[in-house]
Amino acid sequence: MAETSIEWTDATWNPVAGCTVLTAGCTNCYAMRMAARLERVLDRLDAIRRVPAAIRFVSLEPLIGSVAQGDLTGIDWAIVGGASGPRARGMNAEWVDEIEAMCRRSGTAFFFKQWGGKNKKAAGRLLRGRTYDELPGLSM
Repeated sequence: MAETSIEWTDATWNPVAGCTVLTAGCTNCYAMRMAARLERVLDRLDAIRRVPAAIRFVSLEPLIGSVAQGDLTGIDWAIVGGASGPRARGMNAEWVDEIEAMCRRSGTAFFFKQWGGKNKKAAGRLLRGRTYDELPGLSM
Protein backbone atom coordinates (compact mmCIF):
# COMPACT_ATOMS: atom_id res chain seq x y z
CA MET A 1 0.00 0.00 0.00
CA ALA A 2 1.17 3.52 -0.71
CA GLU A 3 -0.15 6.87 0.39
CA THR A 4 -1.52 8.99 -2.42
CA SER A 5 -2.77 12.45 -3.24
CA ILE A 6 -5.78 11.04 -5.10
CA GLU A 7 -8.77 12.75 -3.54
CA TRP A 8 -11.02 9.71 -3.44
CA THR A 9 -8.71 7.30 -1.62
CA ASP A 10 -6.18 7.24 1.21
CA ALA A 11 -3.91 4.59 -0.30
CA THR A 12 -3.21 2.70 -3.50
CA TRP A 13 -1.88 -0.77 -4.16
CA ASN A 14 -0.22 -2.00 -7.30
CA PRO A 15 0.94 -5.64 -7.30
CA VAL A 16 3.12 -5.10 -10.36
CA ALA A 17 6.84 -4.42 -9.97
CA GLY A 18 9.50 -4.37 -12.62
CA CYS A 19 7.17 -3.42 -15.47
CA THR A 20 8.28 -2.59 -18.99
CA VAL A 21 7.36 0.85 -20.29
CA LEU A 22 4.96 0.26 -23.15
CA THR A 23 3.35 3.63 -23.82
CA ALA A 24 3.74 7.28 -22.90
CA GLY A 25 0.94 6.75 -20.38
CA CYS A 26 3.28 4.55 -18.35
CA THR A 27 5.17 7.61 -17.12
CA ASN A 28 2.28 8.35 -14.74
CA CYS A 29 1.98 4.78 -13.46
CA TYR A 30 2.00 4.37 -9.67
CA ALA A 31 4.35 1.38 -9.91
CA MET A 32 6.85 3.42 -11.90
CA ARG A 33 6.75 6.26 -9.37
CA MET A 34 7.30 3.82 -6.52
CA ALA A 35 10.21 2.17 -8.35
CA ALA A 36 11.86 5.56 -8.92
CA ARG A 37 11.40 6.46 -5.26
CA LEU A 38 12.88 3.13 -4.13
CA GLU A 39 15.89 3.63 -6.41
CA ARG A 40 16.56 7.04 -4.80
CA VAL A 41 16.30 5.48 -1.33
CA LEU A 42 18.67 2.65 -2.21
CA ASP A 43 21.14 5.15 -3.72
CA ARG A 44 21.47 6.59 -0.20
CA LEU A 45 23.26 3.40 0.84
CA ASP A 46 26.13 4.33 -1.50
CA ALA A 47 26.25 7.81 0.05
CA ILE A 48 26.39 6.35 3.56
CA ARG A 49 29.28 4.06 2.57
CA ARG A 50 31.28 7.13 1.44
CA VAL A 51 30.92 8.91 4.80
CA PRO A 52 34.05 8.61 6.93
CA ALA A 53 32.55 7.22 10.15
CA ALA A 54 33.37 4.68 12.84
CA ILE A 55 29.91 3.13 12.47
CA ARG A 56 27.59 3.42 9.49
CA PHE A 57 23.94 2.56 10.07
CA VAL A 58 20.60 2.70 8.34
CA SER A 59 17.21 3.06 9.95
CA LEU A 60 14.68 1.26 7.77
CA GLU A 61 11.61 2.59 9.49
CA PRO A 62 8.86 2.85 8.88
CA LEU A 63 9.45 -0.06 6.52
CA ILE A 64 6.68 0.26 3.93
CA GLY A 65 8.09 -1.89 1.14
CA SER A 66 10.76 -4.33 0.10
CA VAL A 67 14.35 -3.10 -0.04
CA ALA A 68 15.68 -6.48 -1.19
CA GLN A 69 17.45 -4.81 -4.12
CA GLY A 70 19.71 -2.95 -1.69
CA ASP A 71 23.24 -3.87 -0.66
CA LEU A 72 24.25 -3.56 2.99
CA THR A 73 27.94 -4.21 2.35
CA GLY A 74 29.91 -1.65 4.36
CA ILE A 75 26.93 -0.83 6.57
CA ASP A 76 27.55 -1.77 10.21
CA TRP A 77 24.01 -1.71 11.57
CA ALA A 78 20.46 -1.93 10.23
CA ILE A 79 17.51 -0.94 12.42
CA VAL A 80 14.13 -2.16 11.15
CA GLY A 81 10.66 -1.19 12.32
CA GLY A 82 7.09 -0.82 11.22
CA ALA A 83 5.01 2.36 11.25
CA SER A 84 3.03 3.04 14.40
CA GLY A 85 0.11 5.21 15.37
CA PRO A 86 -3.51 5.64 14.30
CA ARG A 87 -2.75 5.74 10.54
CA ALA A 88 0.08 3.21 10.54
CA ARG A 89 0.67 1.32 7.31
CA GLY A 90 1.25 -2.40 7.57
CA MET A 91 4.62 -4.10 7.28
CA ASN A 92 5.07 -7.40 5.48
CA ALA A 93 7.10 -10.02 7.40
CA GLU A 94 8.80 -10.99 4.12
CA TRP A 95 10.36 -7.52 3.90
CA VAL A 96 11.84 -7.92 7.37
CA ASP A 97 13.13 -11.41 6.53
CA GLU A 98 14.78 -10.02 3.37
CA ILE A 99 16.66 -7.42 5.41
CA GLU A 100 17.70 -9.93 8.05
CA ALA A 101 19.12 -12.16 5.28
CA MET A 102 20.89 -9.17 3.72
CA CYS A 103 22.46 -8.45 7.13
CA ARG A 104 23.71 -12.02 7.43
CA ARG A 105 25.31 -11.87 3.97
CA SER A 106 27.03 -8.54 4.60
CA GLY A 107 27.97 -8.96 8.27
CA THR A 108 25.65 -6.13 9.29
CA ALA A 109 24.18 -6.12 12.81
CA PHE A 110 20.39 -6.54 12.70
CA PHE A 111 18.14 -4.75 15.20
CA PHE A 112 14.39 -5.39 14.92
CA LYS A 113 12.68 -2.52 16.71
CA GLN A 114 8.95 -3.23 16.32
CA TRP A 115 6.12 -4.51 14.14
CA GLY A 116 4.32 -1.22 14.62
CA GLY A 117 0.63 -0.81 13.98
CA LYS A 118 -2.05 1.13 15.83
CA ASN A 119 -0.88 -0.42 19.11
CA LYS A 120 2.84 -1.10 18.72
CA LYS A 121 3.18 -2.54 22.23
CA ALA A 122 0.51 -5.13 21.50
CA ALA A 123 2.18 -6.03 18.18
CA GLY A 124 5.52 -6.44 19.94
CA ARG A 125 8.96 -6.94 18.49
CA LEU A 126 9.41 -10.69 18.25
CA LEU A 127 10.54 -11.94 14.85
CA ARG A 128 10.12 -15.69 14.38
CA GLY A 129 9.85 -16.07 18.15
CA ARG A 130 12.93 -14.13 19.15
CA THR A 131 14.17 -10.61 19.83
CA TYR A 132 16.94 -9.18 17.63
CA ASP A 133 18.98 -6.61 19.55
CA GLU A 134 22.26 -6.88 17.65
CA LEU A 135 24.68 -3.98 17.92
CA PRO A 136 27.55 -3.16 15.59
CA GLY A 137 30.92 -4.56 16.57
CA LEU A 138 29.43 -7.32 18.71
CA SER A 139 29.13 -10.93 17.70
CA MET A 140 25.87 -11.80 15.96
